[in-house]
Amino acid sequence: MVGSYAGWVPADRAALGAFLRSRRDRLTPAQAGIAAFPGPRRVPGLRKEELAVLAGLSPDHYSRLEQGRQHNVTDEVVRALSRALQLDEVEHAHLRDLAAPTSHRRWTGPEAAQRPDPGMLRLMGVLNHVPVLLLGRRSQVLAHNGLLSAVLGPGLEPGSSFVRWLFLEPDARVRIVNWADFAAAAVGALRYEVGRHPDDRRLVDLVAELRHGDPDVARWWDDQRVTFRTSLTKHLAHPTAGPLTFGIESVVGPHDPEQRLVVYTVEPDSPTARVLPLLASWAAVPQEPSPAGETTT
Repeated sequence: MVGSYAGWVPADRAALGAFLRSRRDRLTPAQAGIAAFPGPRRVPGLRKEELAVLAGLSPDHYSRLEQGRQHNVTDEVVRALSRALQLDEVEHAHLRDLAAPTSHRRWTGPEAAQRPDPGMLRLMGVLNHVPVLLLGRRSQVLAHNGLLSAVLGPGLEPGSSFVRWLFLEPDARVRIVNWADFAAAAVGALRYEVGRHPDDRRLVDLVAELRHGDPDVARWWDDQRVTFRTSLTKHLAHPTAGPLTFGIESVVGPHDPEQRLVVYTVEPDSPTARVLPLLASWAAVPQEPSPAGETTT
């Protein structure tokens, strides 16, 4: 195991408190629509007392939440805090996950190897004219089509970790022109997944490994950002085809919400759309997706 997750595992509500503090710090009284309480301010955003009033809680109740001393958090309190902190849909879902009783979130028994959903593989076959990637838990690569390898290069074989490739493969930072946008979103997605599965030790160890090995991951993790299925424009500098531009869209499977299909869309008749058939022929790209088998990732 690399690093340690002690101190930020949600089991003692530390993660809940840290997330609340981070959202409170980013919201000023003026942004929240209230007059600042009198007296000197020692925090960049709302005071605890100001947030408590906004959420309809007693200051003591809110302090217990932020200090990790409130074990039971009702849905009503979660909704009130989300409104007061002006959380978006993803942040609200993350707060709800963090506030859930730990007894409701524990994994039981050994985990079966995740297999690519057959319907997702069929969809990949239909989309073989653009790069497509199927990701599972912990950003494990479950399958991809040939164009994905032709566009991103080696290192993303089924069973590997997309986030490890993103942060540990030097070519990823060179090939992805706006690498920081995608890397920050990937860290936010990891935080969202940790909130859903705080007892997943393999996920915990992956985050610890990345935080230990990359200061960017540590910085983005500490800012408490959460993301889920973020749509972004990816700019690539391909060593043979030159500049490529893709719109990245994610689709969650109907049978397994832990699987998501990442599709690299292109504008019709764009330079990228015109070069993709050539790139496929140069690389002798196979047309069938390659599913993952057993993995120890």
